[in-house]
Amino acid sequence: MTRLDIEGMTCSHCSAAVQRALEAVPGVEVATVDLEAGSATVQGDAPLDALMKAVADEGYRATPAS
Repeated sequence: MTRLDIEGMTCSHCSAAVQRALEAVPGVEVATVDLEAGSATVQGDAPLDALMKAVADEGYRATPAS
């Protein structure tokens, strides 16, 4: 499981866009985005850089959760 902090989400449309982007990455089994927490949890074997790029391509910033 991979946890990401997501910056820039302000509404449910934002979180839905991030979730769709993450789910489209090969290797992702399940992606869950929490708007209030500003985070995402991804299950599967997708590489971290691919997940972060997918989020960036949607206009948001993803960093590994600390």
